[in-house]
Amino acid sequence: MTIDRASGSKAPDTASDEGFFKRADAHIDVSNAQLGDTSRGKVSASMMYATARFNAWVTACTADSDDEMRSHREESIEYFVTQYRKMLEENLDDYIANFAKYMSPKEGGA
Repeated sequence: MTIDRASGSKAPDTASDEGFFKRADAHIDVSNAQLGDTSRGKVSASMMYATARFNAWVTACTADSDDEMRSHREESIEYFVTQYRKMLEENLDDYIANFAKYMSPKEGGA
């Protein structure tokens, strides 16, 4: 694990992946831009669906057939759910530890 320099939160080993947080921030930026049109809950649901859809495609790319993909289905689900849970736990803990800092209104606006 490494620590996000901006927020202090942990992320998967990013030592060999300098673009990790840049890509994550780009996804967050898209979601933030969508908040003008709909609720946080709907944006969150769309982002989770997109992540699930993309990860299903990533899994399909590693298989030679639908039978092979089917045989690794539970292993793939376990991997992605475990990774998501770790990331969610770490980010929730980060927000708990820094709630006042992260959730206080910014100077000059809400």
